[in-house]
Amino acid sequence: MPNGQERQPPQDPTTPGGQWYPPEWPDRIRALADGTLTPVPPKRAATVMLLRDTPAGPAVHMLRRRTSMAFAGGAYAYPGGGVDPRDEDHRIGWAGPSLDAWAARLGTDARAAQAIVCGAVRETFEESGVLLAGESADTVVGDTTAEDWEADRRSLVARELSFAEFLDRRGLLLRSDLLGAWARWITPEFEPRRYDTWFFVAALPEGQRTRNASTEADRTVWIRPADAAAGYDKGELLMMPPTVSTLRSLEPYAGACDALAAAAGQDLTPVLARAALEDGELVLSWPGHDEFTKRVRPGGPA
Repeated sequence: MPNGQERQPPQDPTTPGGQWYPPEWPDRIRALADGTLTPVPPKRAATVMLLRDTPAGPAVHMLRRRTSMAFAGGAYAYPGGGVDPRDEDHRIGWAGPSLDAWAARLGTDARAAQAIVCGAVRETFEESGVLLAGESADTVVGDTTAEDWEADRRSLVARELSFAEFLDRRGLLLRSDLLGAWARWITPEFEPRRYDTWFFVAALPEGQRTRNASTEADRTVWIRPADAAAGYDKGELLMMPPTVSTLRSLEPYAGACDALAAAAGQDLTPVLARAALEDGELVLSWPGHDEFTKRVRPGGPA
């Protein structure tokens, strides 16, 4: 979508409240409860809530996952994805807080912290065309829509080029100071594909434009967090609990810079769903997020 154009996402028929639940969840929750399902280890992932200021307040860039996707098809989300093992490459040009500082903030070691931050920046470029990097520690690249940039972006997506190689080729430093860690959610233990996902916030760099560059999305939108959350509440927009929760947490901020400044105070305690059997009902809950509690009757749908 052209930069500067405001468009409300189309309405999607969803479950009440707009919360996405896979149809196989009840059986998998029962299997987890009776011990016949062994949880798979979660993979590291990162996603970025990209913000820009508008006269009505900050808007966040969201994409809608293609309805054909096996996981969360039709759900609105932020640019992001799994961490590439090569995101740990020590040759990555780096600017901003040290790896030790990031490790302390993210609750990991320095090597993992680099991979997570790098994954966030790389995935944002791959899925939206926005690059949080510059030739020096106080500069940021401008428009990245030219064909040479697009060729590099496609090579990154195809894993023909590592992010370290991409930055080195262009003489760029990753601007980790342009990111703020915001939240951390871990996919429930009953899911067959699990992710330990760090959510970041960032402001759209001046001169850059977003576009729908992801093969996993069929549309993108800039929307105020409050409007997106309201769409979920009305059952018009399909979303997963981490998306709804982070949207609500962005609502109080008057501008992108305000949100970025507030990132240092956000709680990064991992949020992991719990499934339990209570009086014959399956109860699915996210600690600290009561609005997402779901009760499933025996033999009933999620």
